[in-house]
Amino acid sequence: MHKIMFSAGEVSGDMHGASIAAAIKKMEPEAQLFGFGGQQMRAAGVDIRCDMQEYNVMGFWEVLKNLRRMFRLRDQLLEIMREEKPDLLVLIDYPDFNWRLAAKAKELGVPIFSYIPPSAWAWRKGRAKPVARLADQIAAIFPFETKVYEEAGARIEFVGNPLIDTVKPEMCQLEAAAYFGLDLEKNNVLLLPGSRRQEIEIILPEMLKAAAQLFRRHDDVAFFLPAAPGVSQERLTELIRNSGVAVHIKTDYTYDLMNLCDFAIATSGTVTLEAALLGLPSVILYKMSPISYFIGNLLVHLPNFSLPNIIAGERILPELLQSEITTDRVVAEAEKLFKNTATAAAVKEKLALIRQRLGKADAAGRVAALILATADRCRSDRKLLEDQA
Repeated sequence: MHKIMFSAGEVSGDMHGASIAAAIKKMEPEAQLFGFGGQQMRAAGVDIRCDMQEYNVMGFWEVLKNLRRMFRLRDQLLEIMREEKPDLLVLIDYPDFNWRLAAKAKELGVPIFSYIPPSAWAWRKGRAKPVARLADQIAAIFPFETKVYEEAGARIEFVGNPLIDTVKPEMCQLEAAAYFGLDLEKNNVLLLPGSRRQEIEIILPEMLKAAAQLFRRHDDVAFFLPAAPGVSQERLTELIRNSGVAVHIKTDYTYDLMNLCDFAIATSGTVTLEAALLGLPSVILYKMSPISYFIGNLLVHLPNFSLPNIIAGERILPELLQSEITTDRVVAEAEKLFKNTATAAAVKEKLALIRQRLGKADAAGRVAALILATADRCRSDRKLLEDQA
């Protein structure tokens, strides 16, 4: 029987962790799974000892402000490791916290498995070496991630992207349109502000200003917002009410809603890739606190910052960063993606190529098998060392 400990600190990590946990349970029903995560992982059979909802922050400055709480969380998880002695610690993304935890876990002799490693391909390439030293195995979800880690001496495998399995509508368009009360003749716009509190507070108001202007300029536009798990609907409703524009908040069948809409105004993140896989064009925004942006600007040197554009190797979708996010700029880019425009048609054609670059189906199954194999390998290596001693 395997004892696997998880550490996942964001909504997307909770989703990935749940899929992996379910796959492990299918392969080994008696496996003990526990650690740091959220509601989806709990539902998949993980014993959640620390709930991630209390620690979901973004940006360099925001992490620094929460350091004391993060240190307490790290110490709690280390105490769990001492008590449980897991065969493997599985880190899912959340790099600013997880790799500090990994360094301490390694001192306790706990092997490390990294799923969605730090983006060394994008910035701070030097951190690939310390990650390679700590991780007994890395599983990558993008094919372009492997090179920098292989050069640093890591064991890394491209396992395919889990979104290939999960991003698919459940209803046909007419059925979904009836369910949402959506008029397919209109320009239906999806607002995707993200799941973190800072994203909601910083970026959603900018989206709503653009939505209000679009509504004033066009009489055939409607707005929808799928609330991410863990996001306060009361706060969303308050911000929307203050904006003066009608936005329909939805809580289920998000992929069906994406499949109906004509385009999105989205915060940069995994959701933009989900939209791209459904052929939904987006105007992609990213904004953070001034100090986080200053630090990030020193470290990140990429021509594009959104996942669809990085995977495509070109700017398919418009990107607006920090001070570029003005109402007029967002509206101008959005109007290019209205129904039946030449730009929208060209963008959708290019988005169809992204799915081909993300690997085959059943990524979670491959990760689960790799986790169990890594736990066995590390257990054998440890026993061999003990026998030699």
